[in-house]
Formats: sequence, C-alpha cells, structure tokens
Amino acid sequence: MAVTLSRYRGGVVLTPRAVVYAIAPEAPDLYRGRMRALLRAWRSAVLAVTGPPISLAGLLVIAVAGAFWPRAIGSLVASWHRQRYAALLGVRLVPPAPGQGVRRQIVFGLIVAPLSVISAAAVILCWSVAMLGAIWLSFGWVVPRGSTGWLQYDDSFVTTSVAVAASLLLILGLVVARQFARLELRLAEVMLQASRAETLSVRVDALAESRAEVVDAADAERRRIERDLHDGAQQRLVSLAMNLGLARATLTDADPRVTQALTDAHDEAKLALTELRQLVRGLHPAVLDDRGLDAALSGIAARSPVPVRLTVAVPNRPSRTIEAVAYFVVAEALANVAKHADASSITVTIGRAGDRLSVVIADDGRGGADPAHGTGLRGLAQRVGSVDGTLRLSSPAGGPTVIEVELPCES
Repeated sequence: MAVTLSRYRGGVVLTPRAVVYAIAPEAPDLYRGRMRALLRAWRSAVLAVTGPPISLAGLLVIAVAGAFWPRAIGSLVASWHRQRYAALLGVRLVPPAPGQGVRRQIVFGLIVAPLSVISAAAVILCWSVAMLGAIWLSFGWVVPRGSTGWLQYDDSFVTTSVAVAASLLLILGLVVARQFARLELRLAEVMLQASRAETLSVRVDALAESRAEVVDAADAERRRIERDLHDGAQQRLVSLAMNLGLARATLTDADPRVTQALTDAHDEAKLALTELRQLVRGLHPAVLDDRGLDAALSGIAARSPVPVRLTVAVPNRPSRTIEAVAYFVVAEALANVAKHADASSITVTIGRAGDRLSVVIADDGRGGADPAHGTGLRGLAQRVGSVDGTLRLSSPAGGPTVIEVELPCES
C-alpha cells in the first residue's frame, strides 16, 4: 500500500496515517475489520435486549388471534421480525408469496419468544455482573486504601481479579449476543423466507403466465396479419383479377400476343389470389372467431381429400387461444393423413368435460406414425404443449392411428 505524504513549504512531512501504513500496511484494514466485528456484536446485543418486547407481543397476538386469521397474523408477526433484522443486522429476508409459509411463520413466532428471552437474560446477566464489578471498583477512588472488610481495596489481587472478570463478562455478553443473533437469524432464514420449492413454484407460475401471454400475443398477431391480408392485399388481387378478366373479355380483336399475355396475367392473378386465400386461412381463419370450432372445422373437413366424419360437442366456447390450437391441431392432422396415411376415412371427435377440451383424430390408414421421423407430429406436440395440453399418439403398424389431445380451457 502506498505511503501518503504531506507537503509543507516545499518539504515532505510524514503524517501519522502514512507512518502507520509504512510500518504495518495491513493495520488499517485490520482495524476496520475489528471495528466492523465490534459493531456487529453491538447490534446483536441491541437485538437481544430489544427482542423480548417484540417477540412476546408477537406471541400474544398469535395466541389471541392466530386461530382465527392465521395468514394475516403470521404475516404480521413475521414482518416485525424481518424489520428488526433489516434495521439491526442489515439482513433483508425475502418474504414468501401470499398464502405460502403461513405455518412456518406462526411456528417461528412461537419459538423466537422464549429464545429471545433467554438471549436477553444471558446478555443482561453478564453485563449486570460486569457493571457491579465496575461499581465495586469505582469505590476504590473514594474509599481510603487502608479500609478492610468486604471492600478489600488493599488487596491488589482482588481488585485485579474483579477488573479482569468484569472485562471478560462485558466481552462475554457481546459474544453471547452474537451467537444468539446468529441462531435466531438462521431460524429466520429457514422459516421466514420462501423455501426453494416455493420460490420455484412462484417462478414456474410466473413463467407459465408469461408463456400464456406470449401465446396470446402471437395469436393476436396472426389475427392482425390475417385481417391486413384479407382487407388489403387480397382485395387488391381481386380487383386486379377482375380488371384483367374485363380486359381479356373486351379486347377480343387485339393482337394474339396481347390476348395471350392478358390470359396468362389473368390466370396468374387468380392463382396468386387462391394461394393468398389459403395463406390467410392457414394464419387464422376468420370463421373461427365468428362462428367457432364447428363451422371452422366443417370447412377444412369439406376440403379434405379423405372423407372426414366430424363431431363437435362443445356447448360453451373456450378461449380464442384454445380454439386456435384445437383448430390447427385438426388441420395439421388431416393434412398429415392425406399425405402419408393412405387412409380411406377419418373421424374427428371434439368434446368438453369440465375444464378440459378433448380432441380425438382417428384414421384407418397404414399406421406407423412416429414423431421422431417427422416434423408434423412434433409441431403438433409443441403447439399443444404451449398451452399446457397433452398429446397421446397410438399408431401401430397396419393402423389405425389415433391422436388424443387434451387442452385446458375456460369459458
């Protein structure tokens, strides 16, 4: 550590602090460390001495009203102790979520009361005896040295022993207060804070809520894109196809090359319009929001190349997000059957039991479907899992293939 120098009238003078640094560079750090330890011990002593009134008041509140309002009383008493530890020890305990750790907080209020009384009694006893010794020694300044009797000031061994014992008891009080404060704080960290399981539970709930918000936001964005395409680009393509069709019908006597160019442009416009409609329908069908699952799934069942038997028994509509997931699960499953299953019929059954929406898709194809060998089934599982749903697949070789999906839903 560098030595600090002071300049005075062109000369250099070593300050006392610089001398200390030069002789023992570690001395200031050691001094500060000891001062911090002494301050912690003093704060622990204050915590011990002031503990009984607060802890006994908490014990009284628990005894009177804890059986009637355990959650409120436990939280109130625990907050008192947390404030004590934050103010005196500088330790801030993170309280558990509302409704969690109620029993632990009440038990802590019951345990800490006798513990604080014992710690305060031990500290006060040590300091009281030390104070009596100091008072006994103080009489030596006013009583003549030749006095005898119980004062015994003419015996240096007695006075020295009393002085040493008083000093040791003063230090012992600080040590006892520090140890009891550590014990009390250790109990508070275990009983007044959220446990690891509770912290993880709160974190899981927060993540689930955040994921639900992301899913809802993505679904809302798909609906917005669908509206923009339907009301913007699709209408422009319709207008373009109509104009090209009108030009093709009126310019019959034009150059054949012009007529062929108009015909090609008209066909391309109609093809682009068809593809755009399919894209819009794949993003989010408007009929799903307007008329629900039955009408939306009837449309894709009618367009399926494989005959589909559709049964929808959902008296109360679920949320838009759950409806969208069910719709796209059925749409993707029908597309996979048409491409890979070589089936002659498909059965789709959708029902609701309580707060669960059940979707069952079965086909009489060749079976052998495996999520590990294709992205379609993995995509279905991911889409279902995004809303905490479950997907079960049964597809033995030779068929049939049955996909069972359960989705949590609320009206």
